Amino acid sequence: MEIVDLRKEDWKLDKRLEYLAKRGEILEEEYEKTVKEILKKVKEEGDEAVIEFTKKFDGITLTPESMEVPYEELEKAYNEIEPEVKKALEVAEERIRVFHEKQLENSFFKEEEGIVLGQKVIPLEKVGIYVPGGKAAYPSTVLMNAVPASVAGVEEIIMVSPKPNKYTLAAAFIAGVNRVFKIGGAQAIGALAYGTETIPKVDKIVGPGNIYVALAKKLVFGTVDIDMIAGPSEILVIADDGANPRWIAADLLSQAEHDELAASILLTPSEELANKVKEEVYTLLSQLERREIAEKSLKNFGTIFIVRDLYHACEVANHIAPEHLEVMTREPMALLPELKHAGAIFLGDYTTEPLGDYVLGPNHTLPTGRTARFFSPLGVYDFVKRSSVLYVSSEGFKRVSEYAEAIAKAEGLTAHALAVKVRK
Repeated sequence: MEIVDLRKEDWKLDKRLEYLAKRGEILEEEYEKTVKEILKKVKEEGDEAVIEFTKKFDGITLTPESMEVPYEELEKAYNEIEPEVKKALEVAEERIRVFHEKQLENSFFKEEEGIVLGQKVIPLEKVGIYVPGGKAAYPSTVLMNAVPASVAGVEEIIMVSPKPNKYTLAAAFIAGVNRVFKIGGAQAIGALAYGTETIPKVDKIVGPGNIYVALAKKLVFGTVDIDMIAGPSEILVIADDGANPRWIAADLLSQAEHDELAASILLTPSEELANKVKEEVYTLLSQLERREIAEKSLKNFGTIFIVRDLYHACEVANHIAPEHLEVMTREPMALLPELKHAGAIFLGDYTTEPLGDYVLGPNHTLPTGRTARFFSPLGVYDFVKRSSVLYVSSEGFKRVSEYAEAIAKAEGLTAHALAVKVRK
């Protein structure tokens, strides 16, 4: 990990900081042409293209009949997983559901003299959730994506995941997923966006994935809705000299092990803490099964920034707008008003990021790559849409018609004005 002194007036121009901010763009140009070709072929050839790309990229031979996992397999997986894992997934599902129920939005109506106005909140009919698979299993991602959709009232939840294992399938059963297809990559996004002979077209696609998946979601936006364009994972820790360096190091590694492009960042005014954390990171690194991935991540993007004070740390954190932001200071709540841009904010020494990943309840599908400046965590609000409702009686018409007619004339839209005038 690099240690960089950011205690300077022009800190925003620091090259390392700029490099971190742009890391999500590194592979975009390199892969965009390939992703466009995959999407085009899936749109034109349907199942045939999906089967071809699944064989090419995942080494799996499928037929239209074998693409879908029979629903009985979900229940079988649920019954076969270890009791302690089953209990943990059920606890997590319940906590996620209870939290997201607080996000439910109600329709509303307001009445004036002769006018009724309102908003009708309607669940999406069909959504697709992408769950990474292959080298690792992500049952937590199934829960985080499917449960809010279920709470929102989505009629059909369709999951795609390459090589889903028993834990992923069990989580799908617990969360109420309706159908599962064992496909992944850009071809899975294309199949959900355009529909094929076997895979239904959905209204929205949510869930994280690799660079192929992220670019594919970006390119199909408009044909379907998407949650966000999620890039490589990231964690930023703000800590003072009272923080435990070993705990900080462990939290930084929890993201570094995701992939080589993950970023692990510490902001602290304490040079002593900075050096201790760096030492602990390399001590703990030797214990990791995914050590090689974590090492590359730390080499490329692991950074400890020395800042002037904790308020300067907040300023830098807002500039980076991280996916996960941990505050490990003596009074973490005192800094909360200063923090504007982050996917999720973890306050206090014991609020380690993995608790949020798995069991606390708030969603772990979060904006990355500085998009926390305008994106929010995945939630129930992502699975509903809103329709305006308007009713005007003859009495209400008299109250507002002259104003509508005047604005229509000012805009030069005579047919608009006429539609009002003929009712007078």
